[in-house]
Amino acid sequence: MTHVVITGTGLYTPEHAIDNAALVAAFNAWVDSENEQHAGAIARGEREPLAHSSSEFIEKASGIKSRYVLDAAGILDPQRMRPKLPQRGNDEPSIQCEMATAAARQALAAAKVEAADIELVIVACSNLERAYPAMAVEVQQALGTSGYGFDMNVACSSATFALETAANAIASGSVKRALVVNPEICSAHLNFRDRDSHFIFGDACTAVVLENSAIAVADEQFEILGTRLVTQFSNAIRNNAGFLNRVTDSDPLALDKLFVQEGRRVFREVCPMVAKLITDHLASLELAGGDLKCMWLHQANRHMNDLIARKVLGYDPSETQAPIILDRYANTSSAGSIIAFHLHREALVEGDIGVICSFGAGYSAGSVVIRRL
Repeated sequence: MTHVVITGTGLYTPEHAIDNAALVAAFNAWVDSENEQHAGAIARGEREPLAHSSSEFIEKASGIKSRYVLDAAGILDPQRMRPKLPQRGNDEPSIQCEMATAAARQALAAAKVEAADIELVIVACSNLERAYPAMAVEVQQALGTSGYGFDMNVACSSATFALETAANAIASGSVKRALVVNPEICSAHLNFRDRDSHFIFGDACTAVVLENSAIAVADEQFEILGTRLVTQFSNAIRNNAGFLNRVTDSDPLALDKLFVQEGRRVFREVCPMVAKLITDHLASLELAGGDLKCMWLHQANRHMNDLIARKVLGYDPSETQAPIILDRYANTSSAGSIIAFHLHREALVEGDIGVICSFGAGYSAGSVVIRRL
């Protein structure tokens, strides 16, 4: 029987960071400008005044204190309020390719694997820079890997869905080594003029090397004991940007072409779904919540993570049992659970078991149970 192991991870973090105070200052400046412009309509009762945001509101609602972004100046300009990322020429490396290769090289070094030994590259993220050619094929060329590559999108669950796909390819014998990368430019699909969500996302990229255990030589190895995925259609989290916008004559600047969600509904519906996924998955492996040393959960909202961990474990988790990185990275979509795993696995010793779990739009959720070798 072929055993699949995770042998290396990597993380690319943008150089620019925006704390809540700076983000709120830009948002409130825009709000004041809008309210002044529409003062007459507001006075006549024809329009409600826009409300200010605050650092206290953001941290209480989400647990987020800061976020890394590819461009801070454009986001903090009240006249623009979106990143400014100049378009690159067709012969230049794409932004996501640069992010992916930076994270991938770290993962390859940790795995003690040469790029040429990778036979499968999967680029999995919530938004792809272009429709084609596939980002994965560009990453493959930039790194010098062999085999083949393809893109996949399951929103915030993209990483775990890609891990299962890569693990299955190795287990079947079609490849010996695979690389999964998650280049997330979430700041580009966020509406920074929406008080309920302007603080949610940040940018980052993660990478994971998976191998057939028989050929792995890394100092640190985690055996994949099992994977489980679930999807359930919901409109509660949505982004309607797409190539059909042009032919349907829809407004390319409409708010539904950016991230939109019904936050309370998402909390109410997703938390029990994810807790059940993890609990049922553990049971299928003859394990229980008490067997988990660590839970590396999707990093969207502190309250969601605490509730899910409590349902699975049966008690309030410690900071080491359910580590949080969203306080400084914010929600990085599919990269979040992998960032948590990359930064917070040092406490695991041989035989310890943990779960990497992501969840989000779709709804979608993925569980990857691993054991430290």
